[in-house]
Amino acid sequence: MPTMPDQQSSCIKYEEEAGYSRKDVIVVSGQNLARNTVLGRITASGKVTAWTTGASDGSQNAIGILLDPVNASAGDQPGVAIVRNAMFSRANLVFAGTPNDTQKNAAIAALEALGVVPRATA
Repeated sequence: MPTMPDQQSSCIKYEEEAGYSRKDVIVVSGQNLARNTVLGRITASGKVTAWTTGASDGSQNAIGILLDPVNASAGDQPGVAIVRNAMFSRANLVFAGTPNDTQKNAAIAALEALGVVPRATA
């Protein structure tokens, strides 16, 4: 199981006490994800991956923000995501690929619906 990180993500500005905002996740094999990566969940496996606009496996739906980097290049790896009741800096989010502003705004709206809301300042 992952442990709480030594340093809070540069993106997360507020979260509920006692880890309520956090969820242990499994990052699917084949990725090396940076801290603050916007995540999607693959419906068939329940594992997370970088949020991917235009996907059809569930990962097109933003479900959280990766708290610390996870290198799953050689196999599935555990991680911790912020998935509820938190505030984040929009400027520090990491998006995989090259989504346009409209697509990024849609991902951020999905996070807001989960109670993970943007803060205007960095």
